[in-house]
Amino acid sequence: MDYAQEYVATLHDLTDPTPEAPLAESAVVVPIAGTNPADVRAEHVFETLASVRPARVVVPLRAPEQTVYAFEQWVERFDLPVTVLWCNAESVDATLARHGLAGESGKGRDVWLGLGVAASQAKYVAVHDADATTYSESHVPRLLAPLQGEYEFVKGYYARVEDQQLYGRLTRLFVVPLLQALSDQHDTEILRYLSAFRYPLAGEFALTSEAATHIRAQRTWGLELGVLGDAHAIAGRKHSAQVDLGVHRHDHRPVEGRAGLSTMADEVGNALFRVLTDNGLDLDYEALQNTYHDAAMRLVDQYAADASFNGLSYDPEAEREQVSVYASSIEPPGVDTRLPPWNQVDLSPATVLGASHEATAGTTQVSTD
Repeated sequence: MDYAQEYVATLHDLTDPTPEAPLAESAVVVPIAGTNPADVRAEHVFETLASVRPARVVVPLRAPEQTVYAFEQWVERFDLPVTVLWCNAESVDATLARHGLAGESGKGRDVWLGLGVAASQAKYVAVHDADATTYSESHVPRLLAPLQGEYEFVKGYYARVEDQQLYGRLTRLFVVPLLQALSDQHDTEILRYLSAFRYPLAGEFALTSEAATHIRAQRTWGLELGVLGDAHAIAGRKHSAQVDLGVHRHDHRPVEGRAGLSTMADEVGNALFRVLTDNGLDLDYEALQNTYHDAAMRLVDQYAADASFNGLSYDPEAEREQVSVYASSIEPPGVDTRLPPWNQVDLSPATVLGASHEATAGTTQVSTD
């Protein structure tokens, strides 16, 4: 059984706990994106949230107009207070532009919008993805419970095993070996902090509403590592924790393609190197590609042994090919396009929510079947 602690407090699943948590003072942000009504119906997630009963659920929704209307009709079937924020509504885009916040949209911007609204409605905020098929009633309480004590930021971690295979490829084959390679060359607080989190790309985290207003956000992918960088500045080692959420199963992505892992690696790498630049590290990116490659290849051998030990299928050659693809993402960060913290903008979450409501009030009714 795993009792090991890390550089930050690590709260294990030793007894399948559902701890006491401040649900009545909490909002849960569930970002969702999809084209068709069927794409945005996270049935299991909302059924579970209805049982958990947080004070508020905020859904930053990126979808076409008719899908937004269909979602609003569908979600009413749950006994749950849900605030729908139409992130890509023209009125929302125009509102952001008027306040100097125009730019690329994606998951990061959606979550940033949701954080602002949730932090204005609750004392504590939890964020999690909507595509998990193993979502448990204990997940939100586990994320929120430590916030009642001395912790201001909590990150979830879990195992990614499905169909007798190891998943979590971007974490296993890119982020973990990259952090190992960096830590071998630089003994710094920020790298010790980032390396302590067992699943740095997990979309599940919780924080106080005060901390939420200090978070900057990458606009697309890379959000999770960017949040960790800000959490280091906001909460630090003493007030950060991670909690075990068991085994997760959710959507998988191909390696190549616009929405594939290689594109995500570019964004994740950019977010990581932006965090390190913020913390004063000057990196030799060409040399880092080589040390990353060596660290990743060692891990491939270790993953192969772990898979064999557990009777899982494993393709080491395919994993090595992914390592070679990800190595090209090791380059200096580009122009900083992060959204600023909510406490530094002349825009209120209520204004954004009003722009969303204005747009949804005019949506065209369509069948939700």
